Amino acid sequence: MGLPVRTRLAVLAGRAVSEASRRAGRGQGSAVGGRVTLALDPHALDVLSAGHDVALVSGTNGKTTTTRLLAAALATKAAVTTNSAGANLVSGLVSTLSGSEPATPVAFEVDEGLLPKVVEATRPAVVTLLNLSRDQLDRIGEVRLHAEAWRRSLAAAPGAAAVANIDDPLVVWSAGSASTVTWVGTGQRWRSDAAACPACGGRVVWGAGGRAGGDTETAWSCTSCRFARPDPDLWLEGDTLVLAGGGRIPVRLRLPGWCNLANAAMAAAAAARLGVDHGVAVGAMAEVGTVAGRYEVVDVGGVKVRLLLAKNPAGWAETLELIRPAPLPVVIGINARVADGRDPSWLWDVPFEALRGRLVIATGERGRDLAVRLRYADVEHRFVAGYRQAVEATGAADIDVAANYTSFQDARSAFGRTGPTHA
Repeated sequence: MGLPVRTRLAVLAGRAVSEASRRAGRGQGSAVGGRVTLALDPHALDVLSAGHDVALVSGTNGKTTTTRLLAAALATKAAVTTNSAGANLVSGLVSTLSGSEPATPVAFEVDEGLLPKVVEATRPAVVTLLNLSRDQLDRIGEVRLHAEAWRRSLAAAPGAAAVANIDDPLVVWSAGSASTVTWVGTGQRWRSDAAACPACGGRVVWGAGGRAGGDTETAWSCTSCRFARPDPDLWLEGDTLVLAGGGRIPVRLRLPGWCNLANAAMAAAAAARLGVDHGVAVGAMAEVGTVAGRYEVVDVGGVKVRLLLAKNPAGWAETLELIRPAPLPVVIGINARVADGRDPSWLWDVPFEALRGRLVIATGERGRDLAVRLRYADVEHRFVAGYRQAVEATGAADIDVAANYTSFQDARSAFGRTGPTHA
C-alpha cells in the first residue's frame, strides 16, 4: 500500500528543500527537509516508520557509534536504513525514512530527550539504552527526568524489547518497565550520576548485591531497597563477549578503547533481538574504522592528526584514556554554544590530571576556560587561537586532537574535512 496523499506530498516537498539546501552549500539538508515534511504532515514519522523493523539507540554517550555498529550487524541480513552519521532529532529521522525502501530494517540513534516521542511514533522492535549522565544541563536537564520518561515510555510500548546496560542504575530502572529485557554487562566505570537509587532515593553502593559476570567490582545495590544489578544475559570480559547460555566471542574492533567494546556488546545484543547471531554481528563490526569523523587520521600541514570527540564529563573520562601517552602533546578544543551547553563549568568534573607530563594546547572559543582548569590540574599548557595554529604549536609530527561537539566540527572544517558529526 502506498503512502497517504498528504504524507507523499510532504515527503516530496521535504526532498526538494533538502536538495536545494545541498546545492546552496548549506550542509546535507536532512534537518531542514525533515522539518518541512513534518510541517506539512505532523504524523509523517508514524506513517513512514510503519512496516519497518525499527531498532532505536539512545543514551548520553555512544549513540552514533553503537548505531553504526548495529547497522553493520543488521546489514549481514538485508539492506539497512540508518542515520548512523546523521541527525538524531525527529526531523532527521523523517528525512532518512523519506528515502528508504519499504520494509527495510531501521537502525536509528535518537536524542535521549526525544526517545519517548520516537518510541510512541515508530513502535520499535528493540530499544537500546546505553547510559545516562550529565550533559548540557542548561538545555537538557537532569538525567533523572530522562530516566523517568524512558520508564514511562517503555511501559506504554509492550511490543518493544529493551537492551539495557546493567552497569548504569538509571538505565536499569528505566528498562525495568519493559515487557522483555536483555541485560548487558559493559563494565561501565562512570558512576558519578547514579549515587542515589532511582527507585527509592536511597544510597547506591558498588561491590555488593547482584552478579557481575566475573567482575565483582561492578556489582551494585541500594542500601535501602531491593533494587540491585540484575544478572547479565551477556557481558564483557576484557575483549571477549560472554553469553550466559554458553559461548565466548572475541571482539576485534578497529575502533579503539573499552568504550567501543561496550558499544559493540550493546549493538550485538540489539542485533540478536532482530535475528542476527551474536558472532556474525561482532564479525561485521570489525569492518567499521571511523564513525562520523571520529578516530579519523588527517594530514594537517604535514602533521598526522587523529580526531577524537567527547562532550561531557563521562565521555571525556573515556576519551582521556584513548589519547596516546606522554610525552606526545595533545590539542584540546572547547566551545560552549547551544549544542555544547552554554555553561562550561563541567570542565571541573573532568579528570584532566591524567594529562600531566605532556604539553597540552588549549584552543576553541572557551579554550581559556580550559587553560584555567589545566593550570589547577598542574598540566603544562598553552592557549593558541585557531585549530591549524594549535596543531603547529605542538611541534610534533603525530598528535591527537580532542574536542567537544561544535569544537570538533570547527576543527574538521579547519582541517578540510566536512560531513555530519553526532554524539
